Amino acid sequence: MIVDDSIVARTVISRILEGNDAFDVVATAGHAGEALDLLARVQVDIILLDVEMPGLDGLTALPDLLARSHGARVLIVSSAAADGAVATVRALTLGAADTLLKPGAGSFAGRFASVLTERLLRIGHAPEAATAPIPVAEPAEPTLAPAAHGPVGCLAIGASTGGLHALSDFFQELPRDFAAPILVTQHLPPVFMPYFASQLMEIAGRQAHVAEDGMRLVPGELFVAPGDGHLGLVRNRGSVRIRIDRNPAPTGCLPSVDPMFAAVASVFGAGAVAVVLTGMGRDGLIGARDVAAQGGEVLAQDSRTSVVWGMPGAVANAGLAAAVLSPGQLAQRIAKRGGAAAWN
Repeated sequence: MIVDDSIVARTVISRILEGNDAFDVVATAGHAGEALDLLARVQVDIILLDVEMPGLDGLTALPDLLARSHGARVLIVSSAAADGAVATVRALTLGAADTLLKPGAGSFAGRFASVLTERLLRIGHAPEAATAPIPVAEPAEPTLAPAAHGPVGCLAIGASTGGLHALSDFFQELPRDFAAPILVTQHLPPVFMPYFASQLMEIAGRQAHVAEDGMRLVPGELFVAPGDGHLGLVRNRGSVRIRIDRNPAPTGCLPSVDPMFAAVASVFGAGAVAVVLTGMGRDGLIGARDVAAQGGEVLAQDSRTSVVWGMPGAVANAGLAAAVLSPGQLAQRIAKRGGAAAWN
């Protein structure tokens, strides 16, 4: 379904998709209210949604679109994806799977068409679709690693596609008095990181920073990997400070979850907790092995609540995860251990 108040945008995007056998445009809507009405009669796997529309705007309608479509993937296609980064990150937090900058009326051909096609193929089908591709198979009874005990020295979280929504669910269940420092690596371009950190601060109810080289870790505060570097750590004279690493990661991701997990394992040992949330690929698997080897605990999001069960699936299928649960349940589990307020 294509939801956009511009008839030009709806027409051109329809033509792009109808020229590809992988897609079937089943409905178009000029505003979000019309889209909600149409969802009573049509089943969709993906909704292409503009943000700025008259009447009911895309952001306001997004939760209802997700609910009424029974979990369709939402791709934000909007000019707000560039200049309105706050709105775009908010959409991702509310459950959109990805975003794409909508070009001007005369610039829909060429690269936009190829990027749009790639994004939609990556997003895939809605969870309920019987033919939905499953990137990683979830074992009926996954082999779980031993559980860790004692207060958490440092919590590190990695996520990619669908991660903002998962992080929102996670932090809604993590008590605001949880005392350990929290590191987050989310696959997003550099321009989004300040807005992403601002969103996390609002959601988590704690200070959040885009990590900079030399910053000292503070118990209870959030540190987000910058979009152009990996989040590393070094212990120096009783304090732990951030080191931004820009060397290529094995997965090719920038930022990558692996160096962050490896750094937390090296500095905090058995006090390290690594959480792998929804995302494509296998980023985090190498670092999760380091955490497990040092006696720390690895936790993974389950396939039912993941937009893409690639990253958490790789960890779970490797037998590294001590638990495979929804984001909220993972946070509740961590809360029971508590965070170490004095970890220097």
